[in-house]
Amino acid sequence: MLYKRILLKLSGEALMGNQNYGIDANRLSEYAEEIKEAVDLGVEVAIVIGGGNIFRGLAAANKGMDRVQGDHMGMLATIINGLALQSALEDKGVQTRLQSAIKINEVAEPFIRRRAMRHLEKGRVVIFGGGTGNPYFTTDSAAVLRAIEIEADVILKGTRVDGIYTSDPEKDKTATKFDSLSFNEVLTKGLKVMDTTAFTLSQENKLPIVVFDMNKKGNLLKIVSGENIGTVVDL
Repeated sequence: MLYKRILLKLSGEALMGNQNYGIDANRLSEYAEEIKEAVDLGVEVAIVIGGGNIFRGLAAANKGMDRVQGDHMGMLATIINGLALQSALEDKGVQTRLQSAIKINEVAEPFIRRRAMRHLEKGRVVIFGGGTGNPYFTTDSAAVLRAIEIEADVILKGTRVDGIYTSDPEKDKTATKFDSLSFNEVLTKGLKVMDTTAFTLSQENKLPIVVFDMNKKGNLLKIVSGENIGTVVDL
């Protein structure tokens, strides 16, 4: 395997499937199967998942809600998604632990770095919920922070498109895909990979990012096996 320990970042919207809201059980099952295949090959998998399919704090703030209150609601949404993914994984026989940055002991362990790393060493999938536990930080920032803390080899950002393009390929049919980019090239070209805080943190800690299409069956396995899938952002 090219990567021994990965941090998989999934958006909350990805769980909607073809729905307009909530969680698509079929999509959840597909993701769980992809993750199981990687785990069965000995890859240590940690996951950060967004909550945008349920609630987005920034959008609520733009409509007049208190930003801090909205962000806390968004953090709780990520825990709901984490519970759903945990259930789907365990249904396929994958041992899973959900850790939360917000104390919610009845449903999730508190985030403890050494405990998370021990779970990974034992072959358990660790899902990090609750973002960073602080408002004003996105789940992209949470993903990078947790990846650094658990000493992951890479962040795999699963999206609806198969990499980074010169412009949005869903809107611009002339957009062309990059196979690889440096951090500086992303900044120079003004490309959107993650929010600025998350991207800078990743760059400063020399943590590579792979952006790929999570909805295409087999892609996750191909990436951890070393195939050139998606777009790699590295030094």
